[in-house]
Amino acid sequence: MQSTNDSAFIQKFADFAAKLGNQMYLKTLRDAFATIMPLYILAGIAVLLNNTVFTWIFSGDMLANVQYWGNLLINGTLNISGLLIAAVIGYCLAINREYDNPLSSAVVAMASLVIMMPATVELTSVNEVTDQFSGVLPFSNLGTGAMFAGIIVGLIFTELYIRLSSVKALKINLGGQVPPAVSKSFNVLIPVMITLGIAALVSTIFAVAFGTDLITLITTFIQEPLRHVGTSIWGVIILYTLGNLLWLFGIHQSVIYSSILEPLLIININENIAAYAAGQTIPNIINVSQVTSFGLLGGSGSTLCLLIATFIVGRNAATRNVAKLSIAPGLFNINEPVLFGYPIVYNISMAIPFLVVPVMGIVISYLATTMGLMNPCVSLVPWTTPVLLSGFLATGMDWRAVIVQLIVLVLGILIYMPFVKINDAVLAKQAVEDDDDDDDDVFNLD
Repeated sequence: MQSTNDSAFIQKFADFAAKLGNQMYLKTLRDAFATIMPLYILAGIAVLLNNTVFTWIFSGDMLANVQYWGNLLINGTLNISGLLIAAVIGYCLAINREYDNPLSSAVVAMASLVIMMPATVELTSVNEVTDQFSGVLPFSNLGTGAMFAGIIVGLIFTELYIRLSSVKALKINLGGQVPPAVSKSFNVLIPVMITLGIAALVSTIFAVAFGTDLITLITTFIQEPLRHVGTSIWGVIILYTLGNLLWLFGIHQSVIYSSILEPLLIININENIAAYAAGQTIPNIINVSQVTSFGLLGGSGSTLCLLIATFIVGRNAATRNVAKLSIAPGLFNINEPVLFGYPIVYNISMAIPFLVVPVMGIVISYLATTMGLMNPCVSLVPWTTPVLLSGFLATGMDWRAVIVQLIVLVLGILIYMPFVKINDAVLAKQAVEDDDDDDDDVFNLD
């Protein structure tokens, strides 16, 4: 009876997680951040080169010249990240809605975000003179500070635009004698005008009636509170553990991680990159590079530790063979062969270390950073970067991060080792029971 109840719970949980992963807006977030990720990685590389490698090689005017190249890359990626994410959100939402003109959705989303920005901004000149200026778009309104606003504005006004575009009365049909691009433009002319007109009306009301703008309100009352809760040490532990828990039921952890947690962590690392580039204090210990570099050793569940533990104490031939086949991709944090071959999925013997080891890595790196034993992460490294190298690059080439990663790796191996033995014992017992069942079947046939 208990087994039946457990199976029913697992099935309901799996159904809920699958529905959550396919939820339109969460799926759009996951797709959008996956699309734009290369730009953030490039920004991290540019900052890393500007502040470390270039300073080792060049000096004086030559250093300023090569850093100018890096600054241009930062301006074209990180410093307009809010504007970029709005456009990509619009495009991805249109694709997921199966709307036939996703490019126009991207344009509308980007235009809506610009409309929501304040018409007058306060700027400080190089002579430290502060004044009000109009007709400018500072990076502070286009970059990391506007990322959450870009997400919300992109979702809302793209959704409005797509719904208006479905109203037949608002379409302008020029017939089949005009080029397709022209026909599509006129077909959405009225929906575009209405959508952007509404955006301008909302922005005007906030400016005239309340003396503020939607970007500031979203950043102050939504982005910052949500980010501070979601990317606190406890928030990350809960959400990341919940994501890894899904793997135990055969559901990809991106349902939770990529849709909910990762966007917040990316905002944090982008702020760190910007602060590092400007020579300012690094604001966020918890960020996407910190989580992946110290809580993703070999993939979800830090299964590189499991593979090494298997080589040390594992005696089951099947799991050792899986470990041999999985070690090469595992070095690059690709661990599907382990998850489904070892297996981790529906394997209660591996549940505890699979959930505990990533948390241990995140906590140790967090404490090491707060205690000044290593630098905070200031570069967005690809998640496929091998262990030890990832910590070194993510922290601005701090060798102490390599030591911390090595400690996490060794402790993870030690945690996995007893559970490898337990798993071997379970597999051996199951093999004996299977042999007994086969003998019984032969006897019954006779």
